[in-house]
Amino acid sequence: MKIEEIVDGMEEASLEAKPGTEQASTPVQDESQSTKPELPPGMASHRKQTFDEIMADLNKSPLFMTDMEENDDIAALQALNYEGTPLENGTDFKVRGNECFKVRGYVDAREFYTKGIQILFLEERKRARGEVTRNPEGVEDSAEEVAAQREVLEALYVNRAACHLELDNYRSCWTDCAAALRLNPRNLKACYRSARALLAVDRIDEADDICARGLSLDPGNRGLKEVAERIVQRAREVDAKNKRDAERRALLKRREVLLRAALKARGIPTRTTAQPPEMGDTKLELVPDPDDPRSSLAFPTVLLYPEHLESDFIKAFNETQTLEDHLSYVFPLPWDKEGVYTAAGVTCYVETMGGGVLKMGKRVPLLKVLGTGKVEVVDEVMRIFVLPNDKADAWVRKFKQQKAVEMGKGGGS
Repeated sequence: MKIEEIVDGMEEASLEAKPGTEQASTPVQDESQSTKPELPPGMASHRKQTFDEIMADLNKSPLFMTDMEENDDIAALQALNYEGTPLENGTDFKVRGNECFKVRGYVDAREFYTKGIQILFLEERKRARGEVTRNPEGVEDSAEEVAAQREVLEALYVNRAACHLELDNYRSCWTDCAAALRLNPRNLKACYRSARALLAVDRIDEADDICARGLSLDPGNRGLKEVAERIVQRAREVDAKNKRDAERRALLKRREVLLRAALKARGIPTRTTAQPPEMGDTKLELVPDPDDPRSSLAFPTVLLYPEHLESDFIKAFNETQTLEDHLSYVFPLPWDKEGVYTAAGVTCYVETMGGGVLKMGKRVPLLKVLGTGKVEVVDEVMRIFVLPNDKADAWVRKFKQQKAVEMGKGGGS
């Protein structure tokens, strides 16, 4: 390897305004009492328990259990005969959920609705499997009983969807609405709430589809009409945003093509590594106008001081500028206590693609250095080594030795 030099003398070169739930007729006494559940008649002894305590007890019962666990009370609970039918129990949970919803207790309301859904869905699943559902006395459910169960289950789904909507759980909202629509394809609240949830996450086509479905059932529905208007407005906004994004991508692509053409025209080799450094808004670009091929290239540049393990960053080193232009404001260095780093007291180098170094004159335009075709710009950043004059030769020898090892050679050329 050899040291080449560029000397200073070279030539220039995106149903309702406020939907309700299925309401209970029971008045709400106060907020603390309204969120305290009332259980089916056979469980009245639990009336003073908190919601979490009641749910913990219910989860120990095979009727309500959602998590199987080892519990000594399970066998005893299995033998108990609770009062009330699945319809009565599901309705009780709907009433308690409505009371919580009235006072904005959406999380508690959601849990009550969920318990009601679990009870009635179990009955629905049995029937889907061809089983005959019966009340606690063993009497087969009548057609009226089954219809009433499904009606309450449908209301529980749309009410829980309202909770999810208030809690911004949009996916859970539209899945609950879908369950309600499977029970009753004409449920307008399910159409309304699912449309709002889908719109909230910009699933415009799906929101438009379900809203149109609801309006086909009730063209004058104010809530659905308002959502439809918002869907149209949001669709316009999304389309405009997509158009702006497309134009921006096209602009960036065009600028990239111009930049690459400028580099090629100047014979400047470049390379991008697998993990380029994070540069923020700093980049290799054409200035002052990135859309004008007549502009000059400006390179982000790092000045490395290997003898002191320090560095400086130059955001834009124009191809027409020289090292002297930048060293004039970089020096003196705040950490240079001995004052050895001066424009006259340093020697500067750039690494060549062959593993050597090229001495860079301080009055030579950057383009003259890069135009040799020997210096590769890696990850769009220039790297210049700055050494005190009396340390330069020793550093070059050490650099050559390290490169020889890295390149698997026995020595320099």
